[in-house]
Amino acid sequence: MAQLAEIADAGATAPSLPQRIVLARGWTRRAIAFCAGAAGALALAPFDFIPAMFATLTVAVWLIDGAAESENSNRFALAPILSAAGAGWWLGFGYFVAGLWWMGAAMLVEADQFAWALPLAVFGLPAVLALFPAAGFAAARLLWSTGGARVFALAAGLGAAEWLRGHLFTGFPWNDFGMTLAGAGPLAQTASLVGLYGLDILAIVIFAAPATLIDRRPRGAGRINWTMLGATVLAVLMLAYGAFRLGANETEYVEGVTLRLMQPNLPQDAKFRPENGEWILRRYLALSEGATEARPSGLAGVTHLIWPESAFPYVLSNHPEAVTAIARALKGGMLLTGAARAEGEGGGRRGRIFNSIEALQGETILAFYDKVHLVPFGEYLPLEELLRPLGINHLVPGIWDRGAGPRLLAAPGLPPIAPLICYEAIFSGETIQPGAAERPRLFLNVTNDGWFGHTTGPYQHLAQARLRAIEEGLPMIRVANTGVSAIIDAYGRMLQSLPLGQEGVIDGRLPKEAASTAFALHGALAFPLLLAAATALALLGAARR
Repeated sequence: MAQLAEIADAGATAPSLPQRIVLARGWTRRAIAFCAGAAGALALAPFDFIPAMFATLTVAVWLIDGAAESENSNRFALAPILSAAGAGWWLGFGYFVAGLWWMGAAMLVEADQFAWALPLAVFGLPAVLALFPAAGFAAARLLWSTGGARVFALAAGLGAAEWLRGHLFTGFPWNDFGMTLAGAGPLAQTASLVGLYGLDILAIVIFAAPATLIDRRPRGAGRINWTMLGATVLAVLMLAYGAFRLGANETEYVEGVTLRLMQPNLPQDAKFRPENGEWILRRYLALSEGATEARPSGLAGVTHLIWPESAFPYVLSNHPEAVTAIARALKGGMLLTGAARAEGEGGGRRGRIFNSIEALQGETILAFYDKVHLVPFGEYLPLEELLRPLGINHLVPGIWDRGAGPRLLAAPGLPPIAPLICYEAIFSGETIQPGAAERPRLFLNVTNDGWFGHTTGPYQHLAQARLRAIEEGLPMIRVANTGVSAIIDAYGRMLQSLPLGQEGVIDGRLPKEAASTAFALHGALAFPLLLAAATALALLGAARR
């Protein structure tokens, strides 16, 4: 067993809290893991209580310490690996229940159809996602040692598991451990070097390192805790880099572009009812044309008006009267809006329907983008042939098709746009099409977080969108049905925003892009290099022991 257990076995009369965690068994051990994981959710948006993650990952180290049968036990023995995996599952289950409980709110929008699925959203999905930290703990146990290098074993195992969670089965990289640093001020700027998955590994090292503070030093060894020192130096360097990057780069703006972002705060249960179409359009136009303190003349002088995802309960191009009303209001300006887009006449087979962004000027749709990364169980049903006969359906009405790209939207008067519809903003390294002939200079994120009400979900979604801006060095215009809508510069600074649950508009200017970041240029290399470094340090520590 690890060093703490050795101390207790040697006759310590009053085991400390860390020793109790190491020696815990049965349901006590499971409860400790669950509570430690749940505490970590406090480190995420909107709370951003960063110290909470120290508790989560420090306890993670001690739980894996307790999975070892003895210091000299075979690292490939099945029992300790399963014990570590069990602790990882319970920690992950607590983390995801506390961090993703808000998904249950979507099941209550049309409660008559989906209320039965509430327990699956609140507990079932976290139970499945917890398999990833379970695998990460098991992998870490294979690299485990009794010294400070075991922190790097955890970083390698859990970091690899987070990468897999973001890629397997279309991926779900929501609330990665690295997102703790996204709300930590200048520390978030390191994403411009290593991206989200690199942040995962760095965050695990930093937040797990305090577990080594109570390690008993081998006889004759120096008093320096090299792991804790290294983690401290790493955090200081990240802080210094972030402070320098923010201090050296002020926000600059694109000339000739005047934006108005409209946040309607439309009730979700009304949004997809076709009979509400005329009322919804009147509401949008009234809000968009309204005078504000910043712009008393309303839409006059606005070059680009932006509306949120799925703005209409119908296919806009099939309603020329709506297009005419919009053109009359814009007075020559341009509208960028979320909309359903139809393709094909149907005939013997249905036409195709896409969740899209459309650019309108006058009565002409000049350009469009079709959503590529659809939401599983939201916009499409995985294993449809198996599940639909059981009465299981996806949340969003209709049958949606996946767009084929390209992931670039050209709108006159704006730089080349990388469009992101809702869920697409959470995928690090996938927001810009690889090998594109032209690099985008702007993110446009339209979303409808109204499914999740006044919960933590919309704030977490915003935090991930901000991190994409930092990673790629591109400004982001974010327009959400219920909020949070914002203008974000290329360094992740929130320049203007509208709170969750408030209707209104944002009048602002378009920030310029930053110089291409290291992640934008070489992002594919950052994670494997950090993973290899963490693995090598873990193996080196194990060999020295």
